[in-house]
Amino acid sequence: MSRDTISKAFPSPRHDHRACVDAALVQAEAVCADRGLRLTPLRRRVFELVWQSHQPVTAYALLEQLVRDGHRAQAPTVYRSLEFLLECGLVHRVESLNAFVGCNQPSSGHDVGIFICRVCGDVAELAETAISRSIERGADRIGFTVESRVVEVSGTCRACADASR
Repeated sequence: MSRDTISKAFPSPRHDHRACVDAALVQAEAVCADRGLRLTPLRRRVFELVWQSHQPVTAYALLEQLVRDGHRAQAPTVYRSLEFLLECGLVHRVESLNAFVGCNQPSSGHDVGIFICRVCGDVAELAETAISRSIERGADRIGFTVESRVVEVSGTCRACADASR
């Protein structure tokens, strides 16, 4: 894995996060346009809130922020928006945290590894084909049909590990 890939996985806390959000929005709009789907104002706002940081966010935290923003949103509305974003591949569900995080590669259907730093809470996404192939081979051996492959790994990111030294 290149040093550039590593640095982008868990960006420095001092990085320009607005650039991350702007790039994600451009990708989201392109994905929706390519598929003839609408990124409604509410879906767009939920997407922006998910991308607010590199940390996963729960549906209820999204709902609270939407209400603070003046939206008349309710839980089903937020869940419908999240469902749309999930189906489009624009966000990932972090099952172990019952939360959501933005997808870095929404235009490419891919299996993903989610790496969760237990110190700072940041999450990194890594498309790793070797893991996917290993899961597929194991499933074949036991006669199992894989429907989705998301691997979640908890640990410590490089910045947090360096800070603890």
